[in-house]
Amino acid sequence: MAVESRFVVIRHGVEAKTFMDKKSADDYDKMLDMADNLADVFAKSPIELSDAVSEELSIYLAQHRDEVLIALLAKKPPQKAPVKKSTKKPVEKETDRASTK
Repeated sequence: MAVESRFVVIRHGVEAKTFMDKKSADDYDKMLDMADNLADVFAKSPIELSDAVSEELSIYLAQHRDEVLIALLAKKPPQKAPVKKSTKKPVEKETDRASTK
């Protein structure tokens, strides 16, 4: 008999999603908390959004948290790794030496 551990995220009494590892479940739960907070911000705004649009938008923004923080200038964009230039001299091939003689 096999035993499996599963981690279930429950929101408002409803099973939202099941995960095989605790970290993924915690990350998903945190994302849903952020989405709830964003939905509260939208509810306080003068812009009228339907519940469905508010929910979709808040989940999208929570899932793309890093991009949102960069757009709000709260986080610096990742820097590209600098391209290293080779300091070695090119190796002369046998055919190159033969053609110069």
